Amino acid sequence: MTNFSRGQKGKLADLGLSGAFNVLIDIDPAALVVDISCFGLDSADKLSDERYMVFYNQLASPANEIRMSMAGRAASFALNLDALPASIAKLVFVAAIDGGGTMRNVGASSMTLGDKVQFPWSGADFQDEKAVIVGEIYRKDGIWRFGAVGQGFSGGLSALLKHFGGTEATPGASSAPPAAPPVPPPPTPRQAPLSLSKVTLDKRGDKVSLDKRSGSKGFGRIHVNLNWNRGATQGSGKAIDLDLGCMYELADGRPGVVQALGDVWGDFDRPPYMRLAADDRTGQSADGENLAINGDHFHDLKRALIFAFIYDGAPNWAATDGVVTIDMPGQAPIEVRLDQGGKQTMCAIAMIDNRGGSMQVTKLAEYFSQQGRESGHELMDRRFGFGLRWTTGSKH
Repeated sequence: MTNFSRGQKGKLADLGLSGAFNVLIDIDPAALVVDISCFGLDSADKLSDERYMVFYNQLASPANEIRMSMAGRAASFALNLDALPASIAKLVFVAAIDGGGTMRNVGASSMTLGDKVQFPWSGADFQDEKAVIVGEIYRKDGIWRFGAVGQGFSGGLSALLKHFGGTEATPGASSAPPAAPPVPPPPTPRQAPLSLSKVTLDKRGDKVSLDKRSGSKGFGRIHVNLNWNRGATQGSGKAIDLDLGCMYELADGRPGVVQALGDVWGDFDRPPYMRLAADDRTGQSADGENLAINGDHFHDLKRALIFAFIYDGAPNWAATDGVVTIDMPGQAPIEVRLDQGGKQTMCAIAMIDNRGGSMQVTKLAEYFSQQGRESGHELMDRRFGFGLRWTTGSKH
């Protein structure tokens, strides 16, 4: 693999990269919350089409030419440069701090293109900046090239969006277009402002309440994603394998569980109105573990306990650098980080409650381990009163 230093540039073809490859941004956040994004800019270095800003609230460009997945402290971008429209001349990869702290606090980090090029950098390269433009993939004279930038930026993600000419949605502001002039120009598609909103539940007991959008049947497809640091291993060298699950109670009082152990996958269109995606046994899938809840049947659900357990490869929860994201149409994503706990195997992450049709999400961050003959599952069930019967299970 070729190492690039700050300011170095090269043609992708000379580096052994073709039109389709992955870009990995791996950051040691040092207890900070760092958001990683990609801006697809035009030849004037402007975000003229806001559908080409790919970040936590918009994980793919219109035709999946840029597709982002988050994995603990890293973000992976699957690129297909040949499929990008001619109007996109540059992809700018940035990292921005959400909250307190500055880029100087960040540890050893890197940007990697496929298995060919790596640009290592760290907070030692910066001072009090809140963001950094890490690198660029750009088209010049019809040829795609890579530039290792490593340039600090004084503002955060909102300031970067403004710098590149994008428009941020203002909470509560009307999205109606201005009145048309007497002689309107030829009509062009109107782009909605980008929402940078997200909800982070930091402390145990933090909660957020959500209402259904006016005129909607429910909350739509609720996507629960569990992701973690792919680079961490235990002494045996095994990759971390976390499993996502959900204990639930339906509105009629029936309890149950959805999890990979015992092959209890659930059903999206029939009770329990939730379905766990196929389990990744390797711990290497960039998409992590995923659960879909049918929010249009939210009235059939009383509560749902989102949990995870360490199936293999991690000595403790701190090593996982895990994060759960709950996402649904028309709502800011809800983020819960697994930043506590020790050597326990189970974590009760968050409770989703139906409160008269409104959704309340509460961070639990409670950890359990087997005690005698009583498993972590049983202890967690008893703590939250689902009343399930448990037998020893395995993944097939």
